[in-house]
Amino acid sequence: MTFEEIYQAYWPRVFRICMGYVNDHDWAKDITQETFIKVWQNLPGFRNESGIGTWIFRIASNQCLRQIEKQKRMPKAEMPEHLQEKTEVTDDKKIAFLYQCISELKEMERIIISLEMEEMKQTEIAEIVGISEANVRVKLHRIKEKLSEKFKHYEQYR
Repeated sequence: MTFEEIYQAYWPRVFRICMGYVNDHDWAKDITQETFIKVWQNLPGFRNESGIGTWIFRIASNQCLRQIEKQKRMPKAEMPEHLQEKTEVTDDKKIAFLYQCISELKEMERIIISLEMEEMKQTEIAEIVGISEANVRVKLHRIKEKLSEKFKHYEQYR
């Protein structure tokens, strides 16, 4: 595959994974671009020891983790609640809420659920995050329980 083909095939999936990490459209686009810069720089050294997608998602998750670490060092300011816009809940708002919930998970949980949402096989997820496939299954079950609980509260209080 050429870099152009890789970029076209994987950009949307990498972007969604980054959104799961950071829950910010512009920031996710920046990290996605940084990921593909790394892919382009390192493509000649890719040894086909794993699938190209697995390799790319590993780079993306590492980029996300680096960016989150940088962000943790910077002070944050939340918008006051009385200034936040209150509108009807739509599917877009539910998706935004899902990304918000995912961004509140622990780092390992974020990457696991983001990869699961991209319909990656659990064996590939295990390889990317460096844990056993059985551990991936357990973590996915727990993550889904956490997200379901948050959605129950969300539906209850909207």
